[in-house]
Amino acid sequence: MPNYNIVAETGEALVRLLREGMVPGMIPNSEGIGVCQPSDRGDVSLGICLYDIRRNTDIIPTERVAVGTDKLRSPSSYVDLYFMITAYSASDIKFRMLEESKLIGRAIQLLEGNSVLRGEVFGKPFSDLRYPPKIEMLDLETEEKHRIWNSTEIPYKLSVFYKVYPIEIESEKITGITRVTETDITVGQI
Repeated sequence: MPNYNIVAETGEALVRLLREGMVPGMIPNSEGIGVCQPSDRGDVSLGICLYDIRRNTDIIPTERVAVGTDKLRSPSSYVDLYFMITAYSASDIKFRMLEESKLIGRAIQLLEGNSVLRGEVFGKPFSDLRYPPKIEMLDLETEEKHRIWNSTEIPYKLSVFYKVYPIEIESEKITGITRVTETDITVGQI
């Protein structure tokens, strides 16, 4: 079952997916793709920024889950993660926009082609999930994109925005229960 690490592991899964499809062909080494803030990207060529987390309103679990034979876990929480993906080129200015457009285009192709994070591809954190997370491109208005970007001090760069959902965060609250171990049935006449 997943725990609070699943938020970070989701970002890492996106990085692995993009690295598999872009390194070394478009980006020379795997360190060129990473999770970062736009204002603190270092030498990343393709940056993935988790910019929002919201409660998932489609799944509202109410039942507790059995843990062994004598314990119950409180229901999990489900959230939606919002990512901004931005390309950064160090090319000469006359080629920079074209190179960044190619990087964004390839990222879109990879994410659209892998619209579900499956355990067999992305490892153990995603293998036992009740609801495999989906990757969905967001159709945001330009003003909303600028508003998200304006939290940084650098000018807006072309970016694509994705939602990965539902992400299960397991409850840590476990309560003990007592099972019925014996019954006493008395039969008599009325």
